[in-house]
Amino acid sequence: MNKIINLEDFRTPKSKVFTGRDRGIKVRTLSKIDSLEGKYDKISIVIPEDIGSINSSFLEEFLVNVVTKLGKNEFYSKFEFINNGPYKITADLKEAVERILRNKTALIY
Repeated sequence: MNKIINLEDFRTPKSKVFTGRDRGIKVRTLSKIDSLEGKYDKISIVIPEDIGSINSSFLEEFLVNVVTKLGKNEFYSKFEFINNGPYKITADLKEAVERILRNKTALIY
């Protein structure tokens, strides 16, 4: 089964960015991404077409639990990001995933 999380549903009206740790936590909570992860085979996250940026600190807090649980490869297999606008999430997403996993490793030692 597949699930779609549309970031438009969690957007501040007329905002062109998703930024900040507090906002990432809020969207994680409201979207229920942590509990959805265990219920679906594939989760698509739709980015509004007119978004100009999604800050890596937002992504870290939004995705921290699913990335930590799944690890990098399984996370990228299960989650896809869809955006038909000019913003490309690839670099910000990669940075956020790497930071999450680096912080997890640093906490173990």
